[in-house]
Amino acid sequence: QVQLVESGGGLVQTGGSLRLSCAASTLTFAVSEMGWYRQAPGKERELVAKITIARTTSYADSVKGRFAISRDAAWRAVYLQMNDLKPEDTAVYYCNVRQYRTDRYYWGKGTLVTVSS
Repeated sequence: QVQLVESGGGLVQTGGSLRLSCAASTLTFAVSEMGWYRQAPGKERELVAKITIARTTSYADSVKGRFAISRDAAWRAVYLQMNDLKPEDTAVYYCNVRQYRTDRYYWGKGTLVTVSS
């Protein structure tokens, strides 16, 4: 069973930093992409950042220059360093992996990030 477990969320003041982690140690297949999405109250889930096996990264415009995505060498963990956090970054953050060849997506249960003004 695929399990993605996020951690590192919490309450932080504006301008603060958090580092999210996602453990994907139970994966038994190759991964072509890992990413972070978020969903704020009353809004749709949106891409925050992703990293691919082609060694490309992409970010939502709203987080460019503030957030950085990284992964471990085995593609079994993905991280999101979030700096200069703003109240509009408040959301549940979800880890996501894309299975190689099948393009099936798997999701974690999310971790809440709250940024106070």
